[in-house]
Amino acid sequence: MIQRNKAEKVPDCIGVIMDGNRRWAKERGLSILEGHKAGYERFKEFIGWAGDRRVNNLIFYVFSTENWKRDEGEKSYLFKLIETAFKNDLEEIKNRNVRIKFIGQIDRFSKTIVKVLHDAEEQTAHNTGVTVMLALSYGGRSEILHAVNELIAKGRKEPVTEEEFEKHLWTKDIPDPDLIIRTGEAMRLSNFLPWQSIYSELYFTNTYWPDFDRKEFEYILEEYSGRERRMGK
Repeated sequence: MIQRNKAEKVPDCIGVIMDGNRRWAKERGLSILEGHKAGYERFKEFIGWAGDRRVNNLIFYVFSTENWKRDEGEKSYLFKLIETAFKNDLEEIKNRNVRIKFIGQIDRFSKTIVKVLHDAEEQTAHNTGVTVMLALSYGGRSEILHAVNELIAKGRKEPVTEEEFEKHLWTKDIPDPDLIIRTGEAMRLSNFLPWQSIYSELYFTNTYWPDFDRKEFEYILEEYSGRERRMGK
């Protein structure tokens, strides 16, 4: 875990809804695929910015359960981008001391992709820098149902506490997000971490994800530091 000054008001965990890749590309006369490629480059840069500011955990909303309805060509490109990224860039990720984790309905992807994802997790498991969790084929309602069905399968009969329930969520190994950033104009969470986000600070920006830069990131952290998080108290 990254060590930080206790007086420093920096989120321990940030969730990111990376929206706007397709609109960014269309407005520039580019293919949608170019938008996703630019978005991936921004993703890598964001991890570096977060590490510099001593953010311990990041959760990126990469591909939702609803995204399976998209065009086959776009999905095929996205899946290839994910596979190639975590195969070709794995050494760079390891050298940056980043720990990678994946959550969601991972078994819906091809065996080739699943192997790449598992390899990335295994080879970065002992890294001590930023933990980067990527939500793939993820939906908050699906996650909650998954947890409920696990408890049913175990024959649970007694009432369940929040603490026990959280142990069955896909995010059980990472803190709830202190801050969730969504790019690309929309002001909603779109089925992203409904259980975990109840006290998250939210920041919505009109900036498309490929245009999101460090200056805006620093501004958001400054704005976050001025908020009073009473957590219901």
